Amino acid sequence: MFSSFKSLDRILRGEATQLPLLRQGRFDVPALQLLGLIIFLGMIYGLCMGSFAVTLGRAGGWKQMLASMVKVPLLFLLTLLVTFPSLYTFNALVGSRLRFMLMLRLLVAAMSVMLALLASFGTIVAFFSFTTSSYPFIVLFNVVVFSLSGFLGLTFLLRTLHRLTVAQWEPETVEATTNEPVSAAEALFDIVDTDEVDMSADSATPPPLPSARAVKPAGALDAMEQQRLTRDVKTVFQFWIIIFGLVGAQMSWVLRPFIGGGKEFALFRERGGNFFESVASSFSKLFGL
Repeated sequence: MFSSFKSLDRILRGEATQLPLLRQGRFDVPALQLLGLIIFLGMIYGLCMGSFAVTLGRAGGWKQMLASMVKVPLLFLLTLLVTFPSLYTFNALVGSRLRFMLMLRLLVAAMSVMLALLASFGTIVAFFSFTTSSYPFIVLFNVVVFSLSGFLGLTFLLRTLHRLTVAQWEPETVEATTNEPVSAAEALFDIVDTDEVDMSADSATPPPLPSARAVKPAGALDAMEQQRLTRDVKTVFQFWIIIFGLVGAQMSWVLRPFIGGGKEFALFRERGGNFFESVASSFSKLFGL
C-alpha cells in the first residue's frame, strides 16, 4: 500500500509525466497497484458520503454508509469499463500511437487523480453531513465535489495525453529536420534565444555562449507551451470526456442511493427519472424555486 501511495504522489506532483521520461518511453504507472488504491480512496469517500444517513438517525443508517463505501469505487470502475472500448476504438481510427496498455495506464492514472481529490474532500463532506439536515443541500454539495474532482482528473488526462503525443512524435520530427538528437540539456533547460546574441561578422570577439536557465519541472496539470497536440486525437479525447461524464452521471443514478435520504434503507431504488432531473429537483427545493 505504501508503494501505491508513493506512485500516486509522483503522479500528483507531475514527476511520473515529465517529458524527458516520456521521451525515453518511460511511463511508470503501476496500474494494478493504483486500481487497489482507487478502491481504497473510493471507500473513504463513500464512508464520509454515507455518514449523512447516520447523523440523521435514519433506519439502516450504518447499512447505508457501508453500501456507499462499496458503491463509490464501483461507480468509477463501471464507468471506465463502459466507456473504455469506445475510446480505444476512436483513438485507433485517428491513427494515434497510444497502444492498449499505455492508454489503460493513462486512464487509471487519471482516475487515481480523481479519487485522490475526492477522498481529500471526504472530511469536508463528513463535516457538512454532521452539521446540516438539509438533504437537497448535501446532494448538491456532493455533486459539486464530484464535478470538481472529475474536471481536474480529466484535465490531467488531457495534459498527459499531450505530453505522450509530443514524446512519441517529436523525436522523429527533430531528427528529420536537424539530424541532431535532442540532448538532455535541451530537455531540462531553456536555452536563451540566439537572436539575443551578437552574431554579426564585424564583431571582433567571439559571441558569448548562451546561458542556460534552469526551469521548474512541469506540474501534473501544467500545459505544454510551444507544443500542439494532434488535432484529431485531442478531439477524440474531448468527445470521450463528455461521454465519460454523461455515463458517470447516469451510472450514479443507477447505483443510488449514496446519501440515504429515504426513511428506510434500500440498497437500490426503482428505475425512473435520471440524474439531471434529480439535481434540478434538489436545486429547486434548496432555493425554493
